[in-house]
Amino acid sequence: MARFTLPRDLYHGKGALEALKTFKGNKAMICVGGGSMKRFGFLDRAEQYLKEAGMEVQLFEGIEPDPSVETVMKGAKAMMEFEPDWIIAMGGGSPIDAAKAMWIKYEYPDITFEDMCKVFGIPALRKKAHFCAISSTSGTATEVTAFSIITDYEKGIKYPIADFEITPDVAIVDPDLAETMPQKLVAHTGMDAMTHAIEAYVSTANCDFTDPLALHAIKMIQNDLVDSYNGDMAKRDSMHNAQCLAGMAFSNALLGIVHSMAHKTGAAFADYGAHIIHGAANAMYLPKVIAFNAKDETAKKRYGDIADFMGLGGDSLDEKVALLIAYLRKMNDDLKIPHCIKNYGADSYPAEQGFVPEEVFLERLPEIAANAILDACTGSNPRQPSQEEMEKLLKCCYYDTEVDF
Repeated sequence: MARFTLPRDLYHGKGALEALKTFKGNKAMICVGGGSMKRFGFLDRAEQYLKEAGMEVQLFEGIEPDPSVETVMKGAKAMMEFEPDWIIAMGGGSPIDAAKAMWIKYEYPDITFEDMCKVFGIPALRKKAHFCAISSTSGTATEVTAFSIITDYEKGIKYPIADFEITPDVAIVDPDLAETMPQKLVAHTGMDAMTHAIEAYVSTANCDFTDPLALHAIKMIQNDLVDSYNGDMAKRDSMHNAQCLAGMAFSNALLGIVHSMAHKTGAAFADYGAHIIHGAANAMYLPKVIAFNAKDETAKKRYGDIADFMGLGGDSLDEKVALLIAYLRKMNDDLKIPHCIKNYGADSYPAEQGFVPEEVFLERLPEIAANAILDACTGSNPRQPSQEEMEKLLKCCYYDTEVDF
């Protein structure tokens, strides 16, 4: 038996934020990030709408990018003191992911972070509060998913929390919020969405309910992402829907090792002054993983389906896979995303010499590979890598070399 779970309500289109006026409850806590929602006036509007709905409102502000376990605990403490019956998470993936984890801790004060990370092991929520997610970036789709990514900075590891319990009750997908994204964020979140859709389509957990969502998202991203990056606001609005469809697909079909590798390399070199930003990591690793997975016949056929749906041509399956890889690499070029870790600058742009020194990468490689294999996303990848294969694959992602194994 399989399960397909989405938010009960999804409000979309320009002005969808106003749906907050219709919420029933006594107290709402709004969880937000670094200030863009306030700067562009969306936070004030959300607060006003909730007050119009008759609620007392409290803010929890300043959730950092790649939120930490400490932030989660701090937010949960604020919730325990305020006792909201609605948690409203607003912004990019980080504040929404953090608020999901806070929600678990608020409902179950004795739960540990380790317990939260047990895949599909969270007890029933909604005893104290319901959850609404309002996305401002077009990538993570955390507003419709059963996932949250929290970083343990002591270990330098990003942990996915995965459980249908944390699928929001309400998602608000208002393109007005996405129009405020800086260009670099458009690129990274857009390729994150493309990776979600492609990994969901070839995942071992794909099904008839997820395939159409994944394929349509891929086609929309192909048509809209580069133009959105270059300032076309109609395409920016369309991308906000596309990433949400990709999220619906992967929340139910799960992901693969592109994400496992991105989770485990993201903060692994933080002591060298930067993170490998999640969406950029996905963009760099995706072509390499396609080449690796395509050695599996079922996966190869599904990559061929994707290439056909995108209209890329090619007579044989091998040609179709090669054209898909070439197309994605060209998208990275158009979006100023590097092809490999060696050329990944601290500012995330292509650089002659990236911020991760070769000897440091090689020294940490065995541990990163072992952690990637243990990641929650690895189980649904169509080809299961050994430790040796994962190390070789990560090397290909460092040097931008051919995957021939």
